[in-house]
Amino acid sequence: MRKIEHIGIAVKDIESSNDLFKSLFGKAHYKVEDVESEGVKTSFFKCGPNKIELLQATNKDSPIAKFIEKKGEGIHHIAFAVDNIEKEIKRLTKEGFQMIHKVPKKGADNKLIAFLHPKSTNGVLVELCQEIED
Repeated sequence: MRKIEHIGIAVKDIESSNDLFKSLFGKAHYKVEDVESEGVKTSFFKCGPNKIELLQATNKDSPIAKFIEKKGEGIHHIAFAVDNIEKEIKRLTKEGFQMIHKVPKKGADNKLIAFLHPKSTNGVLVELCQEIED
């Protein structure tokens, strides 16, 4: 793992949250994107060299809707940049981590993604991200 790629924050209302984080960071988000496969609308902010991803559920069955129902708004996951996501999935599985996704899938912000189950990471939902080469 190279670095923290972003921190994901579950929100009920992305528009009001965009306003809040714009005030916090002193600049607007740089991208809004729907990820239909996950049932979310995302908004990305840069904060120095780091990124914050706001996630709003687009349907009641989305993982974000379930998260907010259970825990309320707040930090949802920490994402790490990797050079080879398939290799990392194999390595982590061999190390005994439980993967939610055994095969990477397309996520937001031009990334391939895979999540580790929080049961195997001390309650933290961890996302692996690899930039999709054009």
